[in-house]
Parts: sequence; C-alpha cells; structure tokens
Amino acid sequence: MSDFINNFWSVYVAAITLIGIFGCLLLLILVASKKVVPSGDNTTGHVWDEDLRELNNPMPKWWMGLFVITVVFSLGYLVVYPGLGGFSGKLDWSQTGAYDKEMAKAKADLEPLYAKFTSMPTEEMAKDPQAMAIGERLFMNNCAQCHGSDARGSKSFPNLADGDWLHGGSPEKIRETITNGRIGMMPPMAAAVGSAEDVRNVAHYVLSLSGSPHDAVKASQGKSKFVACAACHGMDGKGNPALGAPNLTDDIWLHGWGEAAIVNIVNNGKHNEMPAQKEKLTEAQIAVLASYVWSLSNTQNQK
Repeated sequence: MSDFINNFWSVYVAAITLIGIFGCLLLLILVASKKVVPSGDNTTGHVWDEDLRELNNPMPKWWMGLFVITVVFSLGYLVVYPGLGGFSGKLDWSQTGAYDKEMAKAKADLEPLYAKFTSMPTEEMAKDPQAMAIGERLFMNNCAQCHGSDARGSKSFPNLADGDWLHGGSPEKIRETITNGRIGMMPPMAAAVGSAEDVRNVAHYVLSLSGSPHDAVKASQGKSKFVACAACHGMDGKGNPALGAPNLTDDIWLHGWGEAAIVNIVNNGKHNEMPAQKEKLTEAQIAVLASYVWSLSNTQNQK
C-alpha cells in the first residue's frame, strides 16, 4: 500500500473490505430468516419447463456453518496478514519480505557448495567440471537472455566467446563487469565530424580499418575527419578498454556492419547497459560465473 499518497485511501480500502465481508454475512442472515409460505406440496410455486418445481426446504445447517466459518476465517486472516488498506497485519508479512527470506535461506544453503571455489584461482576453477557445470547453470539463469545460450550474443549484445572485450577480458575485469554492470555510451558525433558527406566518408574510413568492403576515395577523404573519433578510439582505431571504446580494426561489429549502420551511430550515438548482478548473486556465485565466462574464450587453458 506504499503507493497511497495519503491515509484516506487506506481507510477507504479497509472500509470497503469490511463492508463486503459483513454485508455477505448480513445477506445470509436475511435470506435464512425469510419465510416463504409453501403450498401443500412444500414448493414455492415456481415452475420451470412445465414440471420443474422449486422446493421450499431451508438451507442445510452445515452449509450455513461453513459460510460463517469462512467469514470468521477471513476476519482472522485480515488481522494477521495485510489486506486492510495500509495495515500490514500482526505478522508484518509481505511478498517482498517473504522473497528476501527465501533467497537468504537459499544462499545460506548453497554456501557450502561454493566454499571450495572461493579461494580457487580462475584458471584452476575453469578446469573443474563441477565449477563449470554450476557456472553454466548460473549463466543460463542470469546471462543467456541477452548473450544467448551459446554466449555468442547478437546485435548490440556482445559475443563472450570470441576473445574481443570492450573493457578487457581478464578474470578480474570479467568479475568486475558482472558485479557492477557496465554502461556504454557513445555521444552523437555528427556535429564534430562535419557535414553529412563527411559522416559518410568517416564511415568508409572506419570500414577500411578492418579491411571491410569500402570506397577507397571516400575513406581517404574521411581519414582527416576521424580525428573527432580518435579521443576514444585512438588515432589507429584500436579502441580503449579503459573507456569501453571498441576496436574498429578487428572486423567485429556489435551494433551492425556497413555504411548505413556506422552513419546511424555517428549521427545518433549509442547507449548500452548491462545491469549489475551484485544484488542477485553472492560473491562466490559471481566468482564461479566469471570463471565460466572467462573459460568460453580461453578454452586452451582448460586442457
């Protein structure tokens, strides 16, 4: 009920709830006390389909008792659990609190399983079948939605198995990325590059850096304009892991390949974000997951 802006709505919801419960009980009492004068054959006089007649038998006592028990139970429930507006109940129960307790218990139960890996170097952990099996499951549950079940990513989601790392692929950097997440941002650069023609020329120069198909004349004209991009990508176009600036010479295109894709990024910039996992995973889980991710591009070290 934290969305209520004042106490009125809390009282309103509580009143509606109680009125509904006691209204049902009152309706039952009124119906039970109403007597219908039966005819000689104990019917109410209502007839359907020519010969279907409604008997005037009273409601069974067991049904009446069950209804009253239900009302009493609902009132008891509202005293113990939330349901009356902003009243949280005597047990102070909430879905969030229950979830947090279950997650805390699950993490505590799993600690012994991860204990053997906490002091193990990443390279050694990558050779441990049990650690890799756990790491793969963690990856499927927390990373595969974006990077794919094979970790090869897709457009705008990095391939984790190719050895190309925007922020560095060391075990420490991978663990840092998983823990704190990453925010990648390239600002719109069209104004700094020049005219629309200059932007297209720069796009061809960028294509030339990786030996991709390009127009050599436009690439030569775009080289001087590339200086606007060199602050992040370097004059040689090999990027800067400290900034997360991609290497433009390796023919790996995270956001699409070709003149149109590059022109679009130069004109409009790009914003990518990987969420931090430190609130979802324990340090031990992050260590195992980081080792699994590291192993994907370092398979030779597992032999």
